Amino acid sequence: MRAADLAQFHGRPVDDLIGPDTRLLIVGINPGLWTAAVNAHFARPGNRFWPALHRAGLLGHVVDASKGLSPEVVDELYAQGIGITNIVNIATARADELTRDELRAGAQRLRELVRRVQPAVVAVLGLTAYRDAFEQRRAVVGKQDGTLEGAELWVVPNPSGLNAHETVDSLAIAYRQVAAAAGIAVVTTPSQPRPGRHRQDCSGL
Repeated sequence: MRAADLAQFHGRPVDDLIGPDTRLLIVGINPGLWTAAVNAHFARPGNRFWPALHRAGLLGHVVDASKGLSPEVVDELYAQGIGITNIVNIATARADELTRDELRAGAQRLRELVRRVQPAVVAVLGLTAYRDAFEQRRAVVGKQDGTLEGAELWVVPNPSGLNAHETVDSLAIAYRQVAAAAGIAVVTTPSQPRPGRHRQDCSGL
């Protein structure tokens, strides 16, 4: 997808993936332009989120979200009790385009969502964004003190390729840890890679 084509999606929202029994709520920083274009989280080719989720044993196949998510993939996430949202639901080319005010407003949106959904664990993907959004300048990666509206709160590494010191393996370790905290079972019989497909009605809200 060309940069000129992607530019038109600046500022667009992306549907949350929230199933009927969300135990682990994964929270990105904000959608990228590719993600907004296909309405699928972590859709840009090269993003390590889906390979890491598979490596962690949370999905039985590697998802290609670059053209959207199929209903089968969404259903598998829901069956596993995994939901996905963002701190700020505004697409930008880079997360560092967000202001602190936007991140703080996003934190309030997240609190309201967590109160409604009541997951066991909330995992924020990105330490710097978490520090700014929640005004916790001394926070470190891992389980946080206290809870977020009753949910256990973790900060784990962001899967973007810009986070160069992380690998798919190190991300998988972190994602498996938060899944275990939420009581999510590891998939024991992974299948062959499954492509994504565009899906517009996947919010579950």
